[in-house]
Amino acid sequence: MANEEDDPIIQEIDVFLARSLLEKLYLFQYPIRPASMTYDDVTHLSAKIKPKQQKVELEMAIDTLNPNYCRSKGEQIALNVDGTCTDETSTYSSKLMDKQTFCSSQAASNVSRYAAAIYKKGELHLTPLHGILQLRPSFTYLDKADAKHREREAANEGGDSSQDEAEDDVKQITVRFSRPETEQARQRRVQSYEFLQKRQAEEHWVHLHYYGLKDSRSEHERQYLFSQGHGLAENTELIKSPSEYLMMLMPPSIEEENDKPMAPSNVLSMAQLRTLPLADQIKILMKNVKVMPFANLMSLLGSGTDPTAVLRCVQQVALLVQGNWVVKSDVLYPKDTSSPHSGVPAEVLCRGRDFVMWKFTQDRWVVRKEVAAVTKLCPEDVKDFLEHMSVARINKGWEFMLPYDEDFVKKHPDIVQRQQMLWMGIQAKLEKVYNLLKEHLTPKKQEAQSAHPLLVSGEQRVNMAKAKVKQNYGQLEKEFQKQKAEMKSNDPLAKTDVPNIRIKEEPVSVEEPMDTSAHEGLNNGLVNGLHPAQGSTEPVNGHLPGGCIDRVAQELKAFVSSTFKKQFVLTLSELKRLFNLHLASLPPGHTLFSGISDKMLQDMVLDTGCKQILVPFPPQTAASPDELKVYALWEAGDTYDQHRQVLLEIFSKNYRVRRNVIQNQLSQECGEDLNKQEVDRVLK
Repeated sequence: MANEEDDPIIQEIDVFLARSLLEKLYLFQYPIRPASMTYDDVTHLSAKIKPKQQKVELEMAIDTLNPNYCRSKGEQIALNVDGTCTDETSTYSSKLMDKQTFCSSQAASNVSRYAAAIYKKGELHLTPLHGILQLRPSFTYLDKADAKHREREAANEGGDSSQDEAEDDVKQITVRFSRPETEQARQRRVQSYEFLQKRQAEEHWVHLHYYGLKDSRSEHERQYLFSQGHGLAENTELIKSPSEYLMMLMPPSIEEENDKPMAPSNVLSMAQLRTLPLADQIKILMKNVKVMPFANLMSLLGSGTDPTAVLRCVQQVALLVQGNWVVKSDVLYPKDTSSPHSGVPAEVLCRGRDFVMWKFTQDRWVVRKEVAAVTKLCPEDVKDFLEHMSVARINKGWEFMLPYDEDFVKKHPDIVQRQQMLWMGIQAKLEKVYNLLKEHLTPKKQEAQSAHPLLVSGEQRVNMAKAKVKQNYGQLEKEFQKQKAEMKSNDPLAKTDVPNIRIKEEPVSVEEPMDTSAHEGLNNGLVNGLHPAQGSTEPVNGHLPGGCIDRVAQELKAFVSSTFKKQFVLTLSELKRLFNLHLASLPPGHTLFSGISDKMLQDMVLDTGCKQILVPFPPQTAASPDELKVYALWEAGDTYDQHRQVLLEIFSKNYRVRRNVIQNQLSQECGEDLNKQEVDRVLK
């Protein structure tokens, strides 16, 4: 208290924060000059800056008339740098060192605590600094002088040793091919001093114009150092509570955080994991585990997590294989990466791994040699794919890592069916890329390597076959009686015909051939883990239930119409591929999931105004039957309908036609001469 009384407050000064030059104001620190010479007297010849690096170079004129200037030394330096000849590239055109270059370096990395202040009429105006640069003399002209000296020495030595200077010596050149760069090598190269210097040198200089202290432009810019408004609303940064002000003066120490041991970058604790969003948690878990049942995933996410939200997120980073979730290939191999073994780009790796995943949707066993033969990838990459999701068995191959998750398939049939549609789209892409044969597409029946081996005796097989026959006989009898009643009620003339219809009845005996179709599920001919008879909503005999026929027809017609309006001509194979992708994008439980046969799809194409074009493909073509069926939109309602119809008729006579023939035919049929742009548009 005594000290406060001895040191009374003399004056209170209002402080204002000026924002006009925010992030534009730099402080330049020049070298110490003689007291008799101020920087007002120095003539700035030029200035340039690299904004990203905050690097500045200034050229200042030297007063050669000053009595302290050594003229002979200045002439010697100019002679060493430029030599005897002077041209536009000379550093000192006056043959005298009459200027000096100053290059900047950052004085402080954190300048947020510094500001420029100006005091006027009892007010203190502060402008935060964006950078503090120290300018030091640059001696690059000495390097230039050394280079000139070495060139002169080399020329003298070359002249003494040989008189045939025009002849070039033959030198042996060694050609080397660089290996594919790994991710770790790329990171080391990016962090190297040589790379950083190269990056800094690539940034272009921005030339500036220098204004003196007493210039009118300088006076105008200096006014921006004053706050434009004195209201409190514009200086809220200076209004702080005592605790906030104390926190700003003495920020908390971060030494404790720095002393903690750093975990590896690829290690994340469960406590840290649960602080992330749900989608990121699932992505990290699937990327590390690679294969996981849905129940295990829910247990790792903690109690209270919504299963619906988890299902929605897991479908974005994983695919369903035999009822288990396997991480997608593009998550493990992001774009612009390559294989650490062979340097193959990520796109090729994703295709190869998708092929392995697709094989496991068909069978529990995969042979490594078969995968390598189809994908044409190196053995190390193929082994990585298989180790992600399977286990090697001696003399058998690679078996899928987890058992078939029947509980998930029963609880979530919509998810299973949607994933099945996705796999159909992936299969279509793989067929085109790898030219898969039928032996690759059909799953192998390996009862000995079944996931659930069961021992069934002969007596049990006979009993099961007898029960199957009785069940089928009862269902047929019920269907027949139902059809018979409908025919009687709808058509009175049918009464005379119905009695003539009889079902062949045969006695069920022990000698009845055994129906072992119930046991074909023991092999692993699964499609995405879904048994053919399980949860099936396929139409019976190609007919949908009466209540949803109209809705399905409307949805199917809308899809076909929009597709042909975009592409005009499609093969049946391509149309089916687009339809499967469309199904995969629909929400679970959509009406189109009730089942659409190929016949229904083709009939709808014809009903929407399209026609089948019978293109005479050559008989030796390798195309599939669906690829030979070509459909085209006959009338689109635009000005090119007539031209398009003529073009389609041309292709119905020959599958390959010359351009001039097409142009002549269009001109004859349409009665007008089409230019090249119009013909290109019709062909496109």
